[in-house]
Amino acid sequence: MKRVRCPKCDNYTTFDETRYQEGQSLFFQCHNCGKEFGIRIGVSKLHNRQKETNPDELDENDHCGTLTVIENVFHYKQVLPLRMGRNVIGRYMKGSGINCPIETNDPSIDMNHCAIEVSRDKRGRLKYVLSDGPSYTGTFVDNEILGDRERRVLEDGSLFTIGATSIILRTQNEKD
Repeated sequence: MKRVRCPKCDNYTTFDETRYQEGQSLFFQCHNCGKEFGIRIGVSKLHNRQKETNPDELDENDHCGTLTVIENVFHYKQVLPLRMGRNVIGRYMKGSGINCPIETNDPSIDMNHCAIEVSRDKRGRLKYVLSDGPSYTGTFVDNEILGDRERRVLEDGSLFTIGATSIILRTQNEKD
């Protein structure tokens, strides 16, 4: 069984892909919102979603660590790579333009919830600084809410919470 996501409301529809040939077009009507949409079997214009990829496999090329989103009732485990500069974290929305989207149904996560600034300190080591978006529900580090202009330096293994979602920072292992 395969699942397809409604482009309007993100609701899933399941179907048996073994009954169709590769390249065949299928049309669905969303049970939730009534939107009609089509797909073509075996053809994808988009990159793989996090659910279809192995969250433990990391691309070591140009990332500066990862964020591990802990699975809960709203979403599955996800691993998001961090890059140098500002990494904006929020709820996935088609066309939103943020660079660390979390694929979730958690209504308490804003589309632009918080950000991690990755830079180098005076010794050349990577430095991770967390700030709130500002968001409606806040960003928590060690069960303390970050203020509007407050920033917090994070270390490897730091746990922070946005909405009902907990995230662990894994820094890049640098060889000295």
